[in-house]
Amino acid sequence: MGFWKSLFTTSDTAIASHPSTPEANVPLGQPVEDGERLFFSTDRDIDLYDLEELCDAVGWSRRPLRKVKKAIQHSFLVVTLWEQRGQRRRLVGFSRATSDHAFNATIWDVVVHPDYQGKGLGKSLMRYVVKKLRNEDISNITLFADPHVVDFYRNLGFMPDPEGIKGMFWYPE
Repeated sequence: MGFWKSLFTTSDTAIASHPSTPEANVPLGQPVEDGERLFFSTDRDIDLYDLEELCDAVGWSRRPLRKVKKAIQHSFLVVTLWEQRGQRRRLVGFSRATSDHAFNATIWDVVVHPDYQGKGLGKSLMRYVVKKLRNEDISNITLFADPHVVDFYRNLGFMPDPEGIKGMFWYPE
């Protein structure tokens, strides 16, 4: 339970206002460089070309933008991570979750720009997503991880199914 407790005692929970997000955004502490700050947002008004550029930067396969737009629209939660310098904002992180709105949620598409990896931002992004889901009383949070990032999620408290249930998949031929 140490992982869950840590989600509710992090220092990055202070809320600051932002004109494009009614809920507000969550700053991530000290500016990385002079005049630069990083913050989370749950605003779904995302430029899909910016998201595509972010996904390209980490080497993900391109997906049809109309489907990406639909996935975002139908997600239970969308969290973005932004760098802001003056009036210029740049998308540097993204994640989303689908849910049954009662018990279960699955986290998808966790991505942090390579320039910002290794600085704890992916960890902060995941903690923020999990906290938002737990605040909605979602108790079963799942995700799918590529083999090279399994340890990242394991270090955040995710584990293979403790009941030993193996996921099954169906794909079109």
